[in-house]
Amino acid sequence: MSESFRDLMERKGYSRSDFLKFAGLAATAAGIQVSGFKDVVEALENKPRPPVIWLHSQECTCCSESFVRSSHPLVADVVFDYLSLDYTETLMAAAGFQAEAAKKATMDKYKGQYILLCEGSVPSKEDGIYCTIAGKTAEHHVKEAAENAA
Repeated sequence: MSESFRDLMERKGYSRSDFLKFAGLAATAAGIQVSGFKDVVEALENKPRPPVIWLHSQECTCCSESFVRSSHPLVADVVFDYLSLDYTETLMAAAGFQAEAAKKATMDKYKGQYILLCEGSVPSKEDGIYCTIAGKTAEHHVKEAAENAA
């Protein structure tokens, strides 16, 4: 069985308190209410690395860049060791058709299991034409990915 997020943190020397702080931050960042905190902790303690689709719309990428380049090693560990970052335009090597294929493969294989992160605004005026990715609007991409996200 794969190591859980909690097992990996413990192996790297993080305390239970550090783990709970991270779980709280993750829940807050995801907009999860206090009543769902226990579920977040259970998932991080018992489940293998979750697949992540990180969409970018109208933004400058400073949120993801700042997150990845944080001086605290836990942040880099989370992104590169504990999550399966299957799609993110800012950090992935693939581009164009290959990137879109990776996103589709993750959505198909992990239907109802992948985590969806959305960075930036999603324009809706004039049918969303002010932000297109791979020939489709950002709104289309967000709705498509959100439909079967965890």
